[in-house]
Amino acid sequence: MLEEKNDNLPQADGHDQQTPSNHDAVEAITQSNAEESEDVSIDETSEIAVVDYENLTMSELIVELENLMNNHKVMAIKDQAEAIRKAFFHQYHNLIDEKKQVFLSENPTAADSDFSYDFPLKNKFENIYNTYRDKRSQYHKSIQDSLKGNLSKRMAIIDELKELIDNTENYATALKDIQNIRDRWKNAGPIPKDNYNHVWNNFHFHIERFYDHLHLDREARDLDFKFNLEQKQKLIERARKLLEVKDISKSFRELQTLHRIWKEEVGPVSREYREDIWNEFSEITKQLHDKREAYLQEFRVKEEANLAIKQDLIKEINAIAEKGATSHKEWQDAINKINTLRDTYFNTGKVPLEDNETTWAQFKEATRVFNVQKNAFYKDIKKDQQENLNKKLALIEKVKSLYESDDFETVTPIMKQIQEDWKKIGHVPRKYSDQIWKDFKATCNHYFDRLHAQKNESISAEMENFDKKKQYLEDLKSFELQGDHKEDLESIKKHIENWKNIGPVPQMRRHIEGKFNKILDALFDKLSMSKKEAELVKFNNRLEQLAESDDVRRIQNEFVFIQRKVDEIQAEIFQLENNIQFISSAKADNPLIKEVNKNIERHRDELNLWKDKLNHLRRITDSNK
Repeated sequence: MLEEKNDNLPQADGHDQQTPSNHDAVEAITQSNAEESEDVSIDETSEIAVVDYENLTMSELIVELENLMNNHKVMAIKDQAEAIRKAFFHQYHNLIDEKKQVFLSENPTAADSDFSYDFPLKNKFENIYNTYRDKRSQYHKSIQDSLKGNLSKRMAIIDELKELIDNTENYATALKDIQNIRDRWKNAGPIPKDNYNHVWNNFHFHIERFYDHLHLDREARDLDFKFNLEQKQKLIERARKLLEVKDISKSFRELQTLHRIWKEEVGPVSREYREDIWNEFSEITKQLHDKREAYLQEFRVKEEANLAIKQDLIKEINAIAEKGATSHKEWQDAINKINTLRDTYFNTGKVPLEDNETTWAQFKEATRVFNVQKNAFYKDIKKDQQENLNKKLALIEKVKSLYESDDFETVTPIMKQIQEDWKKIGHVPRKYSDQIWKDFKATCNHYFDRLHAQKNESISAEMENFDKKKQYLEDLKSFELQGDHKEDLESIKKHIENWKNIGPVPQMRRHIEGKFNKILDALFDKLSMSKKEAELVKFNNRLEQLAESDDVRRIQNEFVFIQRKVDEIQAEIFQLENNIQFISSAKADNPLIKEVNKNIERHRDELNLWKDKLNHLRRITDSNK
């Protein structure tokens, strides 16, 4: 440290004086050295990773605080510990509010004072935080005790120096004692800041007194001046080399050390060299100081740029939070964007110190607002998923109540509907999803495996029926009518009954029914019976086949077709009768009138036939019901 002039103290012959032109640079170095008792350096605190504590769980916050305490000095983690404490209790109070709301909703008559909730994590956190706080207090106390102890040492050294000056006759011999005092003073350690200037000035006042007396022994004084000059020249060379060091912070810290040595450890030089050597050292100090100021100015520009970038990032986060999302996919996209913005924020670099706290608070608030909205959405999602889980569990219970049933005709549509209902239900909590699907699938498969086994048995029997009907058709080809209407009709009905008794055939083999019907049509055509009677017999046979096949769709189509035919014929009869109205003046034996009446009678016969078919169909349908 460079020696400062004190107008209130006498100036010794050998005391180096600073020049006014370099006052600011020297003052900066002096101030830095006066604060060298600080316990935490910037480099040490910068090694602690930046963490967004708002996004950690309470358990993770406890682990983070423990890691900080185990891996860093207690004074280096002050800001981190406070941020962890705020984040922990923010989450804790939110949890307590939720638990209280649940308690009051379940106990409508209860008061707030009736609510209590034990949360072991809170006790664990408080124990760890109290340990941190106690260590910090102990450290502060030890620092204060150390500073006070060092102050006592330095005051004792000053008293020893005063006594040496007042009681020494041979100052050449006393130089060794002075050097010993200087060494002990150098190693005495830091003292309280408010005592620094007074104690230092007091010490150097008496050092100056010593050199005031030392001029009486010029030979000893010259030897000391020469030694001091050599030491200060070495300090100047070391300082000059610092101009080439690229690490500005490192060079400035070493410059502080050189000033401390210049001031604390090396004595004055002779008057002829005093001003030159001081100016040389001061000029190097000024150059280093200017270089540091340029670096700091450049660093401030970067910090301002970083501030602008971080403010833009905060705006983007606020915009995403304000927009929100309405689906899981949209929220996942938003979360990915926020994570990218957060990483960019942390990698951007420092901002001006005066803006640091405000910017960090704005960033935390922006991410907090986003997280509140995100958590609210997923809280509702969890509620919906729980409701979906209950619905699917109810379907599983319903399936389990039916899966052993043998009433396949009734139960199968129900089981298919249950499967459709399952598809319509949304997501369930992930931890239950696989298991309930396995349960549901296994139960459904069990039922449909039984159904398919039963169908396979039916198909096997139906194939046997097909083979029998195929052979029956071959045998029927040799059948001949005998010419007796009654006996031939009974024979045909007997064949119909035999065919019916064989049983149904597989769906893919139903074409054999058509072959049988063609043979019947040919046989009925050979019978001497009315067209209507033959048509009704053939129709009844076909209806019975439909009824046996239990083909509801084909029966319904047949019903629609016959009803449409009845309506069409009735419409044609109405139109013909209406036409006669326009020619009422014509005689009854008019050929046109005769032809129209003949058509009306023919349509009425056909209408009666289709009505009979419709009645037969209704009777069969009603009997099946």
